[in-house]
Amino acid sequence: MHTSKKPIGFWSAVSMGIGAMVGAGIFALLGEASAISGSAVYLSFIMGGVIALFSGYSLGKLGARYPSSGGIIEYLSQSYGSGFFTGTMGVMLYFSAIVSLSLVAKAFGNYAVTFLLTNEAEQLWRGFFTVGIIVLFVLINLKGAKDVAVWERITVGAKFIVLAALSITGIIYLDPSLLSPDNYPPNKDIFFSLAITFFAFEGFRVITNTAEDMPDPSKTLPKAMMTAILLVMLLYVAIAFAVFGNLPTDQIIAAKDFALAEAALPIFGEIGFTIVAITALIATASSINANLYAVTNVTYQLAKDGELPAEFGKPIGHSREGLVISGILIIILSLLFDLSEIAAIGSISILFVHTVTHIGHLKIRAETGASLSLVVIATLLSLIAMILAFVYVSQNSGHIAYILVGFVLVAGLTEVTLQKIAKREIKPRIV
Repeated sequence: MHTSKKPIGFWSAVSMGIGAMVGAGIFALLGEASAISGSAVYLSFIMGGVIALFSGYSLGKLGARYPSSGGIIEYLSQSYGSGFFTGTMGVMLYFSAIVSLSLVAKAFGNYAVTFLLTNEAEQLWRGFFTVGIIVLFVLINLKGAKDVAVWERITVGAKFIVLAALSITGIIYLDPSLLSPDNYPPNKDIFFSLAITFFAFEGFRVITNTAEDMPDPSKTLPKAMMTAILLVMLLYVAIAFAVFGNLPTDQIIAAKDFALAEAALPIFGEIGFTIVAITALIATASSINANLYAVTNVTYQLAKDGELPAEFGKPIGHSREGLVISGILIIILSLLFDLSEIAAIGSISILFVHTVTHIGHLKIRAETGASLSLVVIATLLSLIAMILAFVYVSQNSGHIAYILVGFVLVAGLTEVTLQKIAKREIKPRIV
């Protein structure tokens, strides 16, 4: 294939990263984060962004050296070999991605029904919109990476403009007293809110899955990763100032899922509320689109390594059967389960996989040319964020530790079962 024909350039990769990050995280979870850290939530977004930047540096260096649509799966294989450990981490990453996508799909359904009159069929309509958006983007992804990239550039542009306008106008009219440090909660609560705010950044890893569709991944991938994270961090901090500078914290917490739209009311009135709500639909939709693309590439890599059934890697349309299988699993999860707690488990699991990936990077750093100190910092920050998130959710849900252990056990048992079915021998690390 000629490199000029590869569809994912710098801005397409940045758009996909922003599309994956600026989804349900900022729209659906801002109220939840404010319930922990109050008007100091912007500090939590800064900390989450810093963790993402260091992780992005490490993953970007790995992606530049090992360009692969499998992303983190490929990096784990290079560090630890294609064995039980790598397979288990891969299955955990896949489960986490499916859970996150289910949450985003439910967020889309919840926003969509706000445009309908409340009636007895509201639950039915919510399910219809949730399923419909997944089916739509499965079909779009089946047409190939070019259509995925085009859609991301359009939707990311639209939501970025609306959110930037809300942020700038909100900052112009903000009331400084609402942002006074006198109103901040204890410092530990600001750190604990990382359990939620990091989820608003974790979509940046999607960029690693675009490497095989990039003309020059060694230069484009790291640059696109850092650019996307920086832009999103600036946007989140600006949004936090705009929202908490115009509404009291208790009003934002009361609004919960509609905090951004609620913040538009005193500035733009009902029209502003509607525009932000529509933007929320666009944001969650583009997040689903970008993450479906990434999940398909991850499952293809796992199938190639024998860590998922071969069906996941078989071609269908301009994509692979893993896309359709994942779409079905997302629909089932989004319709049958309350995913708020499971999403927290997914977030902790992703931080765990990131930590393991950075540790593995230290083993092969001579191959990537990465800075030792920066990779060590990435490892420590991911580990600390994971511990903080675990402590917080454990304090609020006593049984969370058992669920997390169960999650790891299911991933391990799945890997053992698939290895036996595929009769795959463990391969040594290849460098």
